[in-house]
Amino acid sequence: MDFDTIDRRLMAILQEDATTPIAELAERVGLSQTPCWKRVKRLQDAGVITKRVALLDRDALGLGLTVFVAIRTNRHDEEWLEAFATGARGLPEVVELYRMSGEVDYLMKVIVKDIAAYDRFYKRLIATAPLSDVSSSFAMEQIKFTTALPVHTA
Repeated sequence: MDFDTIDRRLMAILQEDATTPIAELAERVGLSQTPCWKRVKRLQDAGVITKRVALLDRDALGLGLTVFVAIRTNRHDEEWLEAFATGARGLPEVVELYRMSGEVDYLMKVIVKDIAAYDRFYKRLIATAPLSDVSSSFAMEQIKFTTALPVHTA
């Protein structure tokens, strides 16, 4: 799908605040409301806009610890992957999970209250499938966080 400057500006605005009213969106991108709404609808129908969500404050929820978990396994078969992926998807503390190239097989981002909560999570994680190595790194400070993708508007 090809995106023009208006599409890109719409995407950038909606990534910052998905509740922006159509009237404001239209004004900010230089369209009238109906064509603006049609563009947003086209982006949704094409699967470019996948969903609209509310972002919650981790600290307000008492979830102040971010852990990056590097996982290695000796098994790389489909059966193992299905068991591991299903188990990991069932752990709500896992907010991101990637299959990697290089020395680490999988990398996950985990959000928990504290070290004790991470220990409880860890015990559930290692029960999902046989793992050969689990290495955890605790984030000391969040320097940048965004859910916005780099949509070049210029």
